[in-house]
Amino acid sequence: MANQRFDTLDALRALAMVWMTVYHFVFDLNYFKLVTQDFYRDPFWTWQRTLIVSLFLLSAGTGQAIAMAQGQSWQRFWRRWTQVAASALLVTAGSWLIFPNSFIYFGVLHGMAVMLIVVRLTANWGRWLWLLGTLAIASKFIAESLLQTGPFAQWADVLNSMRWNWLGWISLKPVTEDYVPLFPWLGVMWWGAAAGTLVFRQRPEWLAQPVPPILHALAGLGRWSLSYYLLHQPVLIALVGGVSWLLL
Repeated sequence: MANQRFDTLDALRALAMVWMTVYHFVFDLNYFKLVTQDFYRDPFWTWQRTLIVSLFLLSAGTGQAIAMAQGQSWQRFWRRWTQVAASALLVTAGSWLIFPNSFIYFGVLHGMAVMLIVVRLTANWGRWLWLLGTLAIASKFIAESLLQTGPFAQWADVLNSMRWNWLGWISLKPVTEDYVPLFPWLGVMWWGAAAGTLVFRQRPEWLAQPVPPILHALAGLGRWSLSYYLLHQPVLIALVGGVSWLLL
């Protein structure tokens, strides 16, 4: 199965993309004042965002572990990593034009660029990845508690600053349109890597089995996840913005 792509994993990744598109469509409707929703405090939306990002990072971790098991070279890894990192810079530039006071400086692609390197270096740690993932997720909540009061509170301003809040050990969420820090999200990607290693070694037939015909389109979409991620919001903003201009 060297360098083989798996429709099941691609379809799972595409599911997150479709869900994200629906989320961003309503977000854009809200931005252009065609609907009224609170995307920053309403649990209906904040939990959807958490689940979408989780599905993305689980898929990314699983994919990286499988690529490692298939013998992916460092050259091929860096080629893909460069695409992710360059795309992250494009997101920063684009968001700064639209949201200059809350532009994206460490969103999902920025986080993935860092996490992919960490997962690449640790993907062969086997079952330890489950524990590492749990500790990474827990560290976010432990840090949040410690920084509120007590001797560690003096570090809150430093860790909340833009220079260090990419770690995720904060007591105050930054003002930005997308924020996916290293902790707790590295833990989710580690879990994905652990699951990918387990399935590839013990249940490879789960990956190799074809998806139902109804999911073929999803599997195809999942192979172009990065391109889709970069293009879907500009298209949605143009469409929704155009409708808003006509109606309002």
